[in-house]
Amino acid sequence: MTSKMPLEKIRYNYFPDHIIGEVLSKRWVDNAIPFFTLILVALGLLFTIDGFFSLYSITDYSRQFAELGLIVLAMTIVMIAGGIDLSVGSIFAVSNLVALYCIHVIDMNPFVAFVVTCSAGVICGSLNGFFIGYMKMRAFLTTLVSLIIYRSVVDLLLLEFALDITSVFPDSELWYQIGDGTLLEIPYVIMVTALIFFLGHLIISRMKPGWHLTAVGGARRSAFNAGINVKRTVFLSYVTSGLLCSIAGYMYAARLASTGADTGMGLELIALTAAVLGGNSLGGGRGSVPKALFGTLIVLFLSNGLMRFGIQGGTNSMIFGVILLFSLWIDVRWLKNRSKLLSKVYVSPVYVDLPTAAVTAADSGSPYAQNDKLREVKLIGLGEVEGPEDVILDENDNLYTGTRHGDIIKFHGPDHKTFEVFAHIGGHPLGMAFDKDKNLISCIPGMGVYSVSPDQKITKLTDQTNRSLTSVIDDDRLSLADDLDIAPDGRIFFSEASIRYGLEDWPVDCLESRGNGRIVVYDPKNKSTKTIIKNLSFANGVCLSNDGVSILYAETFGCRISQYWFDGPNKGTNRVIIDNLPGYPDNINRSSDGQYWLALVGMRGPALDLALTMPGFRKRMARRVANSEWLYPNINTGCVIKFSEDGVVSDSLWDLGGVNHPMVTSMREHKGYLYLGGISNNRIGKYKIPGADSKWEGYADYWGGGNV
Repeated sequence: MTSKMPLEKIRYNYFPDHIIGEVLSKRWVDNAIPFFTLILVALGLLFTIDGFFSLYSITDYSRQFAELGLIVLAMTIVMIAGGIDLSVGSIFAVSNLVALYCIHVIDMNPFVAFVVTCSAGVICGSLNGFFIGYMKMRAFLTTLVSLIIYRSVVDLLLLEFALDITSVFPDSELWYQIGDGTLLEIPYVIMVTALIFFLGHLIISRMKPGWHLTAVGGARRSAFNAGINVKRTVFLSYVTSGLLCSIAGYMYAARLASTGADTGMGLELIALTAAVLGGNSLGGGRGSVPKALFGTLIVLFLSNGLMRFGIQGGTNSMIFGVILLFSLWIDVRWLKNRSKLLSKVYVSPVYVDLPTAAVTAADSGSPYAQNDKLREVKLIGLGEVEGPEDVILDENDNLYTGTRHGDIIKFHGPDHKTFEVFAHIGGHPLGMAFDKDKNLISCIPGMGVYSVSPDQKITKLTDQTNRSLTSVIDDDRLSLADDLDIAPDGRIFFSEASIRYGLEDWPVDCLESRGNGRIVVYDPKNKSTKTIIKNLSFANGVCLSNDGVSILYAETFGCRISQYWFDGPNKGTNRVIIDNLPGYPDNINRSSDGQYWLALVGMRGPALDLALTMPGFRKRMARRVANSEWLYPNINTGCVIKFSEDGVVSDSLWDLGGVNHPMVTSMREHKGYLYLGGISNNRIGKYKIPGADSKWEGYADYWGGGNV
């Protein structure tokens, strides 16, 4: 066992799996696969075909991309909505023919011809959308039929107008500029396509229509239940597809000024291959514009490479068919196994060897010795509050607490028998503090730090901090802010328990014990937010020390209390005050005698302490055992202790049977009483402190004034 422990520590602490898990959990990882595929294809063609990426070739590829890219984007949009459009090649051919007829036969202005061409594409797309969206016909069969119909229309029109189109050369410089014009050697058509791709990316990833599209493709019934007009969304996806194909057809007409029975033939296979190669799912609900971009480039390079090798015709189509089949296999396997792989590597425990816990036996003489001092606490709001994690009182003896329903409740002093909803924030308010202007500041998990003014106006102060440049975790957003305190200059120091997990997943953070927590400071003067301490084991509990230039903070799963100086001669230094707590520390607050109160939310046990030295065991437990059967921290019985800045514990308060106060996450001294909160409780406790100053209260101690 002794020889194995260092090896486990090296394995799990210095070669963590969570990096792989974080990467796999990111949405951009789907883009990384086609991106690297594109790089490999480009490098292979660069070294095997001379001049493949010459300036002339790149200019030619860009014009081809302008047309093919729009068709792939059209296919992608329909696929995101959970459909498929096999008629893209036929709509492209129809639009090409309409554009040539308008310009060559009736000598129409190119801009007017563009509108007419787009109208033709929109009509074709609308027919698809009507039958699929509103008539609820199968997308595959419907677009297969429309492919045949639109292709037949092209063949019939070619018999009538082919000779007229090919025998006329339009006298329009603008028409030729559209097809072959450049600006700084960049074709106009690629500029237009780039703009369309950019706008498409904004709409799909940042705007309501794109969110509706993804929701409908992911689960149509759920989208309908959420109030999304599913039929209209599907209809508009096919209309957009027809529009994009018509723009591509217009560009093709301007570039080559020719048409034929084979125009657009097989384009649906190429577009579908490109869309799937880019990582867009045929199952719907998963796709993006960058994926369409990468897929188009891969197919474009491959098709031109095959032509340079002399491979054309049926062989070319067969190769793309094989590629499509392989891409579909990869897509299915990736969707099926990604979540399995993620579940194996995301939860990544580390080796933790906590110091031996302090003794708590009743007859031990330890300052932590068990007792029943909290057995007879008075109860406030029994059954009227749920989850009062923190409590605080103002100068008028009004008592405030948060509930899991997203409210801050105000119990009217001095008897606290009546109450009102002081503010509805939405998230579960945890740590609270008053600033010098009597605004109530609170940490809201998943939302950030909020302020409630005396006239009950709610203001968000911050919900993000600076991003760590070396972290694979997206740690700029606040995930689990849980406690705070305020410095004399107004800076708000708050703890974030975990940057990986939310409030409901706190047991997973305990199982990892990786050090996902941090201390963050918000400066209201310049509205900046900055992380000042990282890698804390469930940072929880922040209290401004009596010197006004340092904070005390707790690490719940590290079972220790530390002090950090943010100003003064010791600025930037950190020290551990207590490192062998017998339980899991939570909120810290000042006491009237210059010491500090600390809540122990639960007590340590030998089984979990031993398991912390066995990361492999905890990893297997997370994978093979239901989370309701995990080894949990014991939070059924907690206590309150009083300690000094030197780490000397002078008192402890217990309710061993959990009769009146089964758990403790916070406590606040006010005029001789200690008010107790508990995140799993339905009550607030009130304990009379023997010998305490009956005039001392927190707001005056911080900001002056009052009865002190």
